[in-house]
Amino acid sequence: NKIKDMISCIKILMVTIKEGRISVSAYDTAWIALIKNIDGFDAPQFPSSLEWVLQNQLPDGSWGDEHFFSVYDRLLNTMACIIALKSWNVGTHNMEKGISYVKKNVWKLEDASEAHMTCGFEVIYPALVRKASHLGIHDIPIPNNIYTARDHKLNKIPKELMHQVTTTLLYSLEGLEDLDWSRLIKLQSADGSFFTSPSSTAFAFMETKDTNCLKFITNIVHKFHGGAPHTYPVDLFSRLWVVDRLQRLGISRFFEAEIKDYLAYVYRFWSEDGIYSARDINYSEVDDTSMAFRLLRLQGYDVNPNTLRKFKEGEKFCCHKGEVTPSTTPMYALYRASQIRFAGEDILEEAYHFSCNFLQHWLAGDQLLDKWVVSKDLSNEIKVGLEMPWYATLPRVETVYYLQHYGGSTTVWIAKTLYRMPDIDNDDYLELAKLDFGRCQFEHQIEWNYMQGWYKSCKIQEFGISRKEMLVAYFLAAATIFEPERVKERIVWAKSQLISKMIRTFLEKEASIEQKSLLLKEFRNNINGSHKLNSVETVDRAINVLLEAIYELSEGFDECIGLQLKNTWYLWLMKFDKGEDENLWEDAELLVTTLNICSAHFPQNDDILFHHEYITLSKLVNKICHYLSQIPNKKMLKYGRSAWKGKLIEVEADMQALTKLVLEEPSGLNRNIKQTFLCVAKTFYYSAYFDVETIELHIFKVLFEPIV
Repeated sequence: NKIKDMISCIKILMVTIKEGRISVSAYDTAWIALIKNIDGFDAPQFPSSLEWVLQNQLPDGSWGDEHFFSVYDRLLNTMACIIALKSWNVGTHNMEKGISYVKKNVWKLEDASEAHMTCGFEVIYPALVRKASHLGIHDIPIPNNIYTARDHKLNKIPKELMHQVTTTLLYSLEGLEDLDWSRLIKLQSADGSFFTSPSSTAFAFMETKDTNCLKFITNIVHKFHGGAPHTYPVDLFSRLWVVDRLQRLGISRFFEAEIKDYLAYVYRFWSEDGIYSARDINYSEVDDTSMAFRLLRLQGYDVNPNTLRKFKEGEKFCCHKGEVTPSTTPMYALYRASQIRFAGEDILEEAYHFSCNFLQHWLAGDQLLDKWVVSKDLSNEIKVGLEMPWYATLPRVETVYYLQHYGGSTTVWIAKTLYRMPDIDNDDYLELAKLDFGRCQFEHQIEWNYMQGWYKSCKIQEFGISRKEMLVAYFLAAATIFEPERVKERIVWAKSQLISKMIRTFLEKEASIEQKSLLLKEFRNNINGSHKLNSVETVDRAINVLLEAIYELSEGFDECIGLQLKNTWYLWLMKFDKGEDENLWEDAELLVTTLNICSAHFPQNDDILFHHEYITLSKLVNKICHYLSQIPNKKMLKYGRSAWKGKLIEVEADMQALTKLVLEEPSGLNRNIKQTFLCVAKTFYYSAYFDVETIELHIFKVLFEPIV
């Protein structure tokens, strides 16, 4: 019941997302409080904003994020609030406490990490100090390193350029001088803002009295009850990151309709130039664009990877044009997107190599900080992401690690000020994910106990298959189709892997010609009959065990599915009788078809097996999985060593081709049918990629380790 209640609450949160939820910025609110009454009265146009400043000072005299300290954030917010109070001669005590705080803490700027410098601080802070000085607030120093950073940034984006095209300096107009507003106003966004920034737009209004600026600000003040966030809206950013979090936490299946609506919304604003965190902004960055590309492509949307060329400068990729300091999380988003690659997409190949090298270098450094977010365990999240490429990532393995890395409401984002995103960083997501993981894990442990009984009763060990092999087979199934209600498919997956191996062992190493014929004969005679053999007395013990094991697969399914299953296994067995060596390649196809039948994805007839796309997918998955199962050394796939390198390149190309066939729409096949091919291929890739010790660790974490 608790799980159901939490799902309902999160659904309400998702359907009411609108423009996105974001925390209030004292800095931006202070700038709005500076706006004079438009009718000429000596009063603020937005008195509720000035009141917000008065009511939200922290006990130490500063303004800013109460629960996370950043000297950049505290000084910027505090200086802006001091200026607002001084301008209207209110809150003398608040102002004095604020000035005292600034003078006591400004020295910390000299030792503060530039990696966590808030956006535009080097441009805005000196301007605030000048403005304060004009109001009679003196003796507030500016460290030389701030001036150096300011000059470096302004040199990257010349003032002439910022008057011609949309640049990040539009986000920090209040820190600049000698602006040509007749030109800048042409870069105003459709919603009336400058770069979705309330503070920059407030400054623009004070300089121009533009009515569209005023409309934007008025709307913000109304929505946030006097306050203002550092940016608004955040509709695309919120939707994309919510989907990503729900997927990685393993709970997206509860919100399929909402996620479908979210991605359809994002796709409306996708363009060949990429996207930004908000709609209708003539600007884009690699972080939002990469996240959108990956999520949209995985859902079958037609998105062109050449969009990412916009973010390539020479041999490097950047978050946006004019970026001063390379940043980690955008490169991680690019890395993740670059792996959803179709054959021939060179830009994704280039993005993959650059982002991978960048992240490895970052992890090897001594300052594991990011420019855009303060996250619970970002370095380990990225480390796991690099160690676990997408082809080798199984859903439950991804989730068990992300449960450790996801910080929920403790996550702090960095922009002009620090801010929070409750749509994205929500403790309810984490609690639901842990409850769901524990419930699934409990079901899996029950199933594992059943599998051990089956192993013993069916004499599996007599065919040279160990309990450890059975555990790996069950784990691969449970880590891929983990939902409690899919227990039948999970059990059939694990059993199918073992039974096919039992049959191959028997036919290739032990069986005489007569025994092979007898196995096929008995199977054929009983396809349309009961699960019991018609002539038990005439069948030797090994054949009896094999037939009973195959027949048992269809137990618990209706008659139609049972018949489809037996026909599928009979066709697979027939190829041994015909001496077709390529049958050794077709275990993957057998598993895929078995799973699709058990999932009721097939109609009552088997015509779909002869669909040209199904045949193509079958050939491709057979080839991929055969090569992967033949790799003699795990490290070969990971490092591409020895004479196998050519084959490994071929496997990668085939995986790209398979990914394209599965993800591209429209298609003559049900999407769920195609996804099964990719799921099975990824388990083979996983088994070939990771060493035994790593797989054992994953098995323990997914199936047995309690979630705290």
